[in-house]
Parts: sequence; C-alpha cells; structure tokens
Amino acid sequence: MYESEYTGDTRLANFMYSVYGLMGAALAVTCATAYYVSTIANIRTTLFGSPGLMTVLVVVQLALVFGLAAAIEKLSLALAVTMFAVYAISVGITTSAIFLVYTPGSIVQTFGVAAGMFGVMGVYGYLTGSDLSKLGNIAMMGLWGIIIALLVNMWLQNPVIDLVFSGIGVVVFTALTAYDTQKIRQMGQSMMGSGQMMGKVAVIGALTLYLDFINLFLFLLRFMGRRRD
Repeated sequence: MYESEYTGDTRLANFMYSVYGLMGAALAVTCATAYYVSTIANIRTTLFGSPGLMTVLVVVQLALVFGLAAAIEKLSLALAVTMFAVYAISVGITTSAIFLVYTPGSIVQTFGVAAGMFGVMGVYGYLTGSDLSKLGNIAMMGLWGIIIALLVNMWLQNPVIDLVFSGIGVVVFTALTAYDTQKIRQMGQSMMGSGQMMGKVAVIGALTLYLDFINLFLFLLRFMGRRRD
C-alpha cells in the first residue's frame, strides 16, 4: 500500500513538473519571439501595417487552441507539443507591440508581479482542500463579460471602461489560476495509469496555465506599464 501511494505521489509530481515545464518553455518562446519581432523594423512594418495579417494570426491562434483541445485524444504527443510551440510563437508575434508601447523596465517589473501572483495562486490551488468549482464558474462568467465589454469598447473607445474591465480581468485570471491548477491536479490524479495520454493532458494543462499567465500579465500591464515618450 505504501509503495503504491509513493508511486502515485511521484507520478503526480512528475505530471505537474511536466505541466509547468511545458508552460515555462512556452513563455520563454513567447518572450523571445516578441522581443525579436519588436527589434526588426521590416517585420514590425509588415505586421502592424497590415491589419489583415494580424487578423489571420489571431484566427490561427484560435484554431490552434480549439483544435488542440478538441483533438487531443487523436493527436500524437509530438504533434500536440508542436502545436503548442507554434501557438506560443504566434502569441509572441502578436504581443510584440508591447515593446513598442511600454518601457522595457516596466514590462519586466509587471512580468515579475504577474509571476508572483501566479505562483501564489497556483500554490493555493494545488494545496487547498476546498472545492474551487464555484470560484471557477464565477471567473468564467466574468471572463465572458470582459470579452463582450472589450469588444464593445473597440467602437466606444472609452478609457474608463477599458480601465475598469482591465481591473476585472486581473481578478478573473488570478482566480482562474487557482481553479485551473486544482483542476489540472485532479486530472493528473485520475489518469495515473494512462501513459502517453498523461503526457498529452500535461500539454493541455500547460496551455491552460499559459493562457492564465499571459492574460494576467497583459491586464496588469495596462495598470503598471509606463508608456514610452
């Protein structure tokens, strides 16, 4: 019995290491891509001078996320990781504009704050014995409200609305970090004997936490970012 429990704990730990390792690698790829794109004038001009191209990139991102989530059982582990890597690169391309809008120091500072908040909520979600399902449901409703509000504000261009819902966004993705961490831990516990499928679930878990972190960082940047002169 003790050996079985030890093996189960070890496998769960390895699963979570895989999740955070993949997430960390994806964040590194995104950061490197964003910085590189921001430093090449020709690429910047092509990207930000062509709304159609940016639209295509966003559509590709959505297709990758939904495709990966929907077809994870049919995909090989190598293909799932590749799709995640391509997605991370595409996010780096579309978010490279932050290096043109905000000072490097404020970007690094905000990234550090986001990492701290993410880490605290991740530990809470992993260790708490409380069921965070209700918190997750409320956060998801808040997320849909944010999406609708920000889409409407694209036409209204109201800075107050943008600021208010950016604040709500910080709260929502902070809550989702705890909820998603708990959910991923539970998924890892329920798939102890699944072999390669466990690896593919780790990719989905990493993608989920990656999205939580990226959105938390971007919403925080609206408050903490210092714009270039």
